Amino acid sequence: MRGCAPIAPEDKTHRLTAGVPEAAQAELLGDVFAQALARAASLPPRPRLAVAVSGGADSMALALLADDWVRPRGGGILALIIDHGLRESSAEEASLTAARLAAQNIPARIITLSDLAHGPALSERARVARYAALSHAARAAGLGHVLLGHHAGDQAETIAMRAARGRSGLQGMARMVARDDVLLIRPLLNVGPASLRAFLTARRVGWVEDPSNQDLRYERARLRHGEGLSRPATAQESDAKAASDRETARWLAAHVTLRPEGFARFAADAVPAGALSALVRVIGGAVYPPPRAQIARLVRQLAPASLAGVCIIRERAGWVLCREPAACAPPMAAGDGALWDGRFRVRAAPGAGGAIGAQIGALGAQAADFRRKSPLRAQILRGLPAIWVDGAVIAVPHLDIGEPAWRLSFAPPAPLAAHHFVT
Repeated sequence: MRGCAPIAPEDKTHRLTAGVPEAAQAELLGDVFAQALARAASLPPRPRLAVAVSGGADSMALALLADDWVRPRGGGILALIIDHGLRESSAEEASLTAARLAAQNIPARIITLSDLAHGPALSERARVARYAALSHAARAAGLGHVLLGHHAGDQAETIAMRAARGRSGLQGMARMVARDDVLLIRPLLNVGPASLRAFLTARRVGWVEDPSNQDLRYERARLRHGEGLSRPATAQESDAKAASDRETARWLAAHVTLRPEGFARFAADAVPAGALSALVRVIGGAVYPPPRAQIARLVRQLAPASLAGVCIIRERAGWVLCREPAACAPPMAAGDGALWDGRFRVRAAPGAGGAIGAQIGALGAQAADFRRKSPLRAQILRGLPAIWVDGAVIAVPHLDIGEPAWRLSFAPPAPLAAHHFVT
């Protein structure tokens, strides 16, 4: 009928926590998964997906749900099993997980992280290494989407942890985020862990229990034992965050110019908090946004400032955000694929030994030698990546100076907008 809106499919997420028996909840998971995947991303008719699998109940359930979803559509999945190598039993657990997946006719690849060691910030270092390995393996397999098994309990923990660090409000994980040229999708954020375990039990599929989940030395383990954990975010709250992310993405698309030299411009007199937070995070090459209180102060009265390694500069036509030169990472070997300062990746380097001894680092004080060759501001020039050999600059790729075989790209760890596609 003309003038009538189409009837939306029933959202069955609430039925997973509405007193429905666990066996019945397991039957609903397929529909909930399909709905969440449709909300998160647009996938091709014959989808091929990577699934991150630790062997735990959450990721095992995700692998089965994804396989159930892609097979009728003529697609397929590849399970990527991450072995962090931090426990004596980790290799055995990875092999067991691969065998369990093989019994379900799900192909798997084991990825062993060899550079991790016990010590400070282990959880964060493991997380960074895990995402890098997943992205690399997915790209190598020709896959552009990686599914992650984070569920409602993980989301509640994330919100509590970020609130404890001054990032109050509903600052949970996004359903979808682009990272290192792949899309990471979390289709289970509104599903509780009990439902996932019930699903596996109904399918008679086992899983691995990670002892670190009970180790109270870790913040997440303490939260799981009731130390300050808020209730899980509801589907409505997650939808509200997704809507907020879309509004931020629209504002950024309408007002911001993000330059390949690693700086941004916008001409508006005011900036929303979410947009400013995203800009500071990306220009600074950070994984996480700056504290909300600092962003809120700037939003109330936008003024020149330095925040989280980013310079906010007033221009006649608006504002510029660029990397604070003093905050840039020290020089490092400029091998093909190297990522410097969390922002710039070496995409191509000279062959036949042309890169031997070369390092990538900030142009710094040498920027004065190039002021006449570039219209860029001094602060931007000083933070530009340059190729150095024996203390001398041999190339500044963004200024087309030096050996043309050197190619760099601006590749921050997360995109400017949580929503990769803006409509």
